[in-house]
Amino acid sequence: MTAVRPTGGQATGTPRAGRRDRHASAMPYTNRELSWLDFNARVLHEAIDERNPLLERARFLAIFASNLDEFFQVRVAGVKQQMAAGGAQRTPDGLSPAETLRAIRAKVLPLVARHSEAWAHVRRELAGHGIRIVTWAERPERHLELRQRFIDEIFPVLTPLAVDPGHPFPYISNLSLSLAVTVRDPETGERRFARIKVPPVLPRLVEVGVRTYMLLEQIIAANLDVLFPGMEILEHHLFRVTRNADLSIEEDEADDLLLAIQEELRRRRFGEVVRLEVERSMPAETRGLLERGLQCSPEDVYEVAGTLDLTALFEIAELDVPTLQLPPWTPVTPPRLAPTDPDEPVDVFAAIREGDILVHHPYESFARTVQRFVEQAADDPDVLAIKQTLYRTSGDSPIVQALIRAAERGKQVVVLVELKARFDEEANIGWARALERAGAHVVYGLVGLKTHSKTMLVVRREGRGLRRYVHIGTGNYNTKTARIYVDLGLLSCRSELGADVTDLFNFLTGLSRQRSFRRLLVAPFGLREAMIARIDREIERQAAAGDGRIVLKLNAIVDPAIVRALYRASQAGVQIDLVVRGICSLRPGLPGVSETIRVRSIIGRFLEHSRIFYFRNGGDEEFSIGSADMMERNLDRRVEAVTPVDDPVLRERLREILDVMLRDDRRAWELGADGVWRRVETLLPEAAGVDTFEVMMAQALETAQGAE
Repeated sequence: MTAVRPTGGQATGTPRAGRRDRHASAMPYTNRELSWLDFNARVLHEAIDERNPLLERARFLAIFASNLDEFFQVRVAGVKQQMAAGGAQRTPDGLSPAETLRAIRAKVLPLVARHSEAWAHVRRELAGHGIRIVTWAERPERHLELRQRFIDEIFPVLTPLAVDPGHPFPYISNLSLSLAVTVRDPETGERRFARIKVPPVLPRLVEVGVRTYMLLEQIIAANLDVLFPGMEILEHHLFRVTRNADLSIEEDEADDLLLAIQEELRRRRFGEVVRLEVERSMPAETRGLLERGLQCSPEDVYEVAGTLDLTALFEIAELDVPTLQLPPWTPVTPPRLAPTDPDEPVDVFAAIREGDILVHHPYESFARTVQRFVEQAADDPDVLAIKQTLYRTSGDSPIVQALIRAAERGKQVVVLVELKARFDEEANIGWARALERAGAHVVYGLVGLKTHSKTMLVVRREGRGLRRYVHIGTGNYNTKTARIYVDLGLLSCRSELGADVTDLFNFLTGLSRQRSFRRLLVAPFGLREAMIARIDREIERQAAAGDGRIVLKLNAIVDPAIVRALYRASQAGVQIDLVVRGICSLRPGLPGVSETIRVRSIIGRFLEHSRIFYFRNGGDEEFSIGSADMMERNLDRRVEAVTPVDDPVLRERLREILDVMLRDDRRAWELGADGVWRRVETLLPEAAGVDTFEVMMAQALETAQGAE
């Protein structure tokens, strides 16, 4: 890769809510929902790839299942809402909502089948290593013991719900697993139907021997006579319901955002059914009864040949069997933040004053860098104020505990807790209240915008003046996900960045109409325009000197205006590489359209989450990192922050990261002009075996050991 030095400055602009390129439909564009399903297929490949340790493959089976659950709860639910509203508006790829739903189903069905097949293979291999998931029939010697266990520990929390003229079809909660049971009254011969919820308060995998487990529903099904005494059990089949779980806060409802979110969380339990998963053996009569009761159509029903809800495999993946796991990784401490005396913690502020610090998680420790920064700020008597955005954080968050401690010590603590962070709303409400009780100033987010930026500001008294320290990152302030998500963060005390982050917080917490910044690029105030201006600048450089070059590392690229700008750059001859973990609506390699664009995706041990923006700029190279993907929601409906990286040493680190990812031939996929993703290793005559994750771990160790 040919590199660059940032020129800085932000194109100013105003937010353009819901902006859409009018001519997007005329350009090659892949449906975002179908592209996401392609991403999840790449995730599933990791469960099938026998080069991965067995328990890692089990983990990827669970990740695939969890991903698909969220996809239906949010994305499919959104498309169904568009269709129900009578919307005939087509997406940039030209599909109507009805056509999109049909295309989704056509992609999901074979993925579900592959998922079940992969689980069957992994299950057999697990058994070969002494980890067994057994059926009731396979353990006759345990029947008496398990029956007593059922009576003592399971039966008391079960509630059979009959369906008949006196008992309406019961409400079935989101993602709940249930048994559909058909019984017959021996006296009248009447067939009756009942539903039993598999209780989520009990472990799904019941240990019935050394590393031997039985699914909870198997034990319930084998003891139905206890639940229906005197009745003849005819059949029982598992099913699972997925509901619309996306929050929808209307502006006119939001006089009190906290109350509006709490009300929406209550509504979420009663969302429309968007998917019904059933065992393949379920007869048509029972399936029809469920469809009528749940008010869903046959197109919402997905047959599963194997086990329903494989998110249970997260528990198996955590088993302590080193030979079946990846070698453990312990994040290193960056040399400048490593204490010289083990009994004395490092002074993070002094280290930052020596120059900007780039941290790269999980290769480098989050706890000994970002977390240490917050904790030192909380304990330092010279720190006057701490301001931070919180989008998602861990359940036992040491970050929030440090903020609470700082507030209790009288420091000014301002926290924007984004209540609209999907599926973390309740946790964030809890943290917001805890912070308020400690005396912190808490802002619940902005109506109409999600605050997705990862920013922190510390104001410290030094000598006769004040100095501002900042952290601007690509990932959440979450100590748990920082161990598995690849993210970048910049620690700096540069005055212009400090001033920009101060202005950003004034906008978030006050009545500021700030729309321009010195160095930061901020959405929704011109981030799209700034990116397009940089793309256009590379077009000009290509015309003048033939050296146009762009490399973008993102989680997703969907925005039609950005896609069109990249097409325009390719048609001018600019060399473009995109590393896109998930959704990519752009089509590379199309003659006359995108011939100079290459797209790859890296899937493996860690979840690639960082965003890096590189523009060659005629040799005055420009590198930036930030929280924003190139999606309409990020550019128009979220507050995002992208920071330049000025230090030459840090820019060289970013260049090395991109270089490794562009050379990867072990974990990389390449998107073809035909819209098909292919493993890079299958496209090369010889593979060098460059694994991004292995290279990054080795480099982190080498750097840490060299410093020692």
